[in-house]
Amino acid sequence: LAEGEPPIEFEVKPGSSVRSTADQIAAAGVPLNPDLFHLLARFSGKGARLKAGNYELKPGTTPTTLIDQLVRGEFAQESLAIIEGWTFKQMRQAIDAHPKIKHETAGLSDKDLLAKITTDYKYPEGLFFPDTYLFAKGASDLQIYRQAHTLLQKRLEEAWNNRAPSVPYKSAYEALIMASIIEKETGQKSERNMIAAVFVNRLKRGMLLQTDPTVIYGMGERFQGNIRKKDLETDTPYNTYTRAGLPPTPIALPGAESLAAALNPAASDVLYFVSRGNGTSEFSNNLADHNRAVNKYQR
Repeated sequence: LAEGEPPIEFEVKPGSSVRSTADQIAAAGVPLNPDLFHLLARFSGKGARLKAGNYELKPGTTPTTLIDQLVRGEFAQESLAIIEGWTFKQMRQAIDAHPKIKHETAGLSDKDLLAKITTDYKYPEGLFFPDTYLFAKGASDLQIYRQAHTLLQKRLEEAWNNRAPSVPYKSAYEALIMASIIEKETGQKSERNMIAAVFVNRLKRGMLLQTDPTVIYGMGERFQGNIRKKDLETDTPYNTYTRAGLPPTPIALPGAESLAAALNPAASDVLYFVSRGNGTSEFSNNLADHNRAVNKYQR
């Protein structure tokens, strides 16, 4: 391919001979002399080592470098972005909608899907690390779930091993729950440690967390974009206005910064915060100051 031309995708089917491989590549539109390719592969001793799969031929590729690409199995790379703050439902929808993934989990319940990945947990929420994942065209969706879960376990273990000695969590899973709340409470990197301090301080004092994202999560399909006083008073396992302590599971996929904040909160006595309406928050140590901040920014 000449420089400036678009890449060409082609597939080498399993069990293909060198001649068949050359014919498949040429049939995909690659400007290749099958006879020359066949001779080069055979006389280089690499003909028997060509790997089946989906490939992408980039500009500047020569027959010799193409053979080396097939020997190494450098398959065409697809990508999928799993976004911080997504729920497992949103993650599953994104994977299900990707056209280049082999969908082996279609029709499985969340519980049955999780059982194929790990037996350590009962609920999938929060158990996958948000990142951009690269995979070969036609890769199984299970491969992506396993990769994302393995990375979450690694990141969680690293954060847990570097936790502040004062955090009140009984397990790394509790820290994961807190990280998911922090993830949903703010998109401001600079505020995550302070928001973590608010919730950690409230936990230590036996105060209700009173965080809206957990209420919204507990409402499920009933949430229509606005949270009302009635919703805050309607008990669910995730309503932190009606129930003390952390909710039973994470409420979203937390990123590395939220994990770090949950396990290393700011050294502060803050107990309250309110949005200033510009993406930042006003933090207070006592209810009187908090009420003044609410009056200033939200009334």
